[in-house]
Amino acid sequence: MKALTLFLALVSGWTYACSDNGKSGFLPENKMEIPVGMKPINSGLTEIQFGEIITKVETLYSPVISNLGAKLVIDRLWTNAKVNALAKRDAPKVWTVQMFGGLARHPSMTPDGFALVLCHELGHHIGGAPKKRATFSPWVTSEGQSDYFATLKCLRQVFLNDNNSAIVKKLSVPAELTAACKKALRKDDVNICIRSGMAGASVANLFASMGSEKLSSFSTPDLNVVASNIDTHPATQCRLDTFFQGSICEVAASEDVDQSDEVRGTCHQKSGQTSGIRPRCWHKPIPN
Repeated sequence: MKALTLFLALVSGWTYACSDNGKSGFLPENKMEIPVGMKPINSGLTEIQFGEIITKVETLYSPVISNLGAKLVIDRLWTNAKVNALAKRDAPKVWTVQMFGGLARHPSMTPDGFALVLCHELGHHIGGAPKKRATFSPWVTSEGQSDYFATLKCLRQVFLNDNNSAIVKKLSVPAELTAACKKALRKDDVNICIRSGMAGASVANLFASMGSEKLSSFSTPDLNVVASNIDTHPATQCRLDTFFQGSICEVAASEDVDQSDEVRGTCHQKSGQTSGIRPRCWHKPIPN
């Protein structure tokens, strides 16, 4: 356990840019490593869970990306100790997501949280507008939008045929999340909403464990208002707010996002919605 503590302390040189060339990823750049064999008992994912989650997402989204004229490649890097994940395009028609075993072995990571990370990285490829502006690769969906896509669209598909009621009963769900999901969505969608929100909470706990930010909460939203979209990783509370809003949006997962129109397939102020919209802590909506 002392060795694990040492690994978790090796965090430095963070840069707030998820690059499209594979140099950084879902987490800001860090030097944390959790090798195979360092996973604490009863925390993090097993190798079997790691593979099953990737297979599930790959099965769902390989046909989607094939219809877009490309091939989805998900690198299953279980033995890699990095605590991160990334998206890149080594060739125009090969769209890659790399999932590192070190991330899966982190004590804060849950299976649903891991699925959310994979959905976020997939979102860089197909998550829609707004895109990153400061990049030489115009295909890259921004960090905040990739977070939003993860719960707005991807996790809803991933969780669709699960016994979500039974899974949610095993979770310690904050009252705020349950109430918001029940208010926003129909009965059949409530448990998926709750499960998606809890996946976001898992990932937010991971962020907090790696830096100086305090634990975020569904009851303490980020009140900052940006003057223009930010492309880089939002603050931890802002990211949890984004996962939360994506979870409670009333627009169906079957309504696709658009690669240039930020309104289509989403909850948006321009459509008169006030719930499930992208948080203003990273997003400035287009005017009505």
